[in-house]
Amino acid sequence: MNVQFKKGVLELCVLALTAKADRYGYELVHRLSETLEIAEGTVYPILRRLTKEGLFTTYLAESSEGPPRKYYHLTTKGEQYLADQVREWREFYTSVNQVIEEDASP
Repeated sequence: MNVQFKKGVLELCVLALTAKADRYGYELVHRLSETLEIAEGTVYPILRRLTKEGLFTTYLAESSEGPPRKYYHLTTKGEQYLADQVREWREFYTSVNQVIEEDASP
């Protein structure tokens, strides 16, 4: 997949996955890499920035597999931001598809 495409939607994907359940960093990396083939180092800067912007809160939870894990929880502000981004994504997706379909017409 095109790297520029991935960069543009990675933040949206991180927000969407975290809206469904609190997640820790490696879990997000693993889940995203199943479909987007991303490097681990691309997710953590996004998590730090979104936390700094107040879209996530964090907490530590014990893990049976090692040290405590840092979980990310979407705040009310984050939920609203996600809703706005999803709306924009759908508008963008529809617009791009219209152009593609129009171009594909004989």
